[in-house]
Amino acid sequence: MSDTARVERYAGTPIQKTALIVGIVFLLVGIAGFIPGLTHSAEHLHGAGAGSEAHLLGLFQVSVLHNFVHLAFAVAGIALAARARAARLYLIVGGAAYLVVWIYGLIAVGNDQLNFIPVNNADNWLHLVLGIGMILLGVFVSRAPRVPGNDGRAARA
Repeated sequence: MSDTARVERYAGTPIQKTALIVGIVFLLVGIAGFIPGLTHSAEHLHGAGAGSEAHLLGLFQVSVLHNFVHLAFAVAGIALAARARAARLYLIVGGAAYLVVWIYGLIAVGNDQLNFIPVNNADNWLHLVLGIGMILLGVFVSRAPRVPGNDGRAARA
């Protein structure tokens, strides 16, 4: 079958699988942000703002808005895993968005009026790592399907 006639399977390429995995991780994190025990002081989970005293795993400040942002990223990753180009775009643009959130966090931590998501210093480090990691995955993970008999290596698309 020629490349133009090739039909992509859902999560059939390495880049699609990567976007799907990232989406599933965001889904788990978004759900965990609402679960007492996984989220310390969940009874103090606010809709938004720095006043939310809930911390996922006792470390990352969360709010209902923050959890919904994770869930939105999850839905995007899971949906965009359907096509290789869309999966790559999800990882690169999503990574860039997390770098913007990291910069926002550097400014917002300590400024309760600006810190509406909310974020803390632990969130900032995580957002920096997520941003860089997602961009690197989007750039370096292959879009080509794995072909049996080529030692597991796929041609770079």
